[in-house]
Amino acid sequence: MMSAPILPMQSADPASVDLIVAIAAVQPVYTREQQAWMAHALALAKQAAASGEVPVGAVLVHHGQIIGEGFNQPILSHDPTAHAEIVAIRDACQRLNNYRLPDDTVLYVTLEPCTQCVGALVHARVAQVIYAAAEPRAGSLVSARQLMQQGYYNHYFAYSGGLLADESSQVLRDFFKQRRQNAKRQSESMP
Repeated sequence: MMSAPILPMQSADPASVDLIVAIAAVQPVYTREQQAWMAHALALAKQAAASGEVPVGAVLVHHGQIIGEGFNQPILSHDPTAHAEIVAIRDACQRLNNYRLPDDTVLYVTLEPCTQCVGALVHARVAQVIYAAAEPRAGSLVSARQLMQQGYYNHYFAYSGGLLADESSQVLRDFFKQRRQNAKRQSESMP
């Protein structure tokens, strides 16, 4: 099987932006190793759900090793920025004692990153993002916004989606269904 291309883009040259768009438009074939990393991110997402957080998990991988991981935890940490991607970046940067990620670092995340997370990934210099499910309301790679196509960043990363998308979407649906049921029960029990 072929792996998704890893093409870190370092310039704001419009030709580079067009190349990124072309890469994103191709549905990659994912390897078993990539599937395993996303399965790990899904396990982290389930930890978030068990903690009452929106189930999103993220894993940063460099040359076959996890260098950072995290799950959504803004409620637990009293930090609105504590999205799974941010937690994983912080974990990796603490482990590496550096504010930048090593070249060729890949992020596996169960939901398309939002604007905040795309910005952090640019600053951290991730090489590639592979996400599971698209996020139609807040996704900032292909859904609501296409930030990597804007041409004003000083770093670009390759990205692709759809790896274990059905599984990730199901975890999210189950979480929100349970949340609605709990809210309904709570409102029915009130006098």
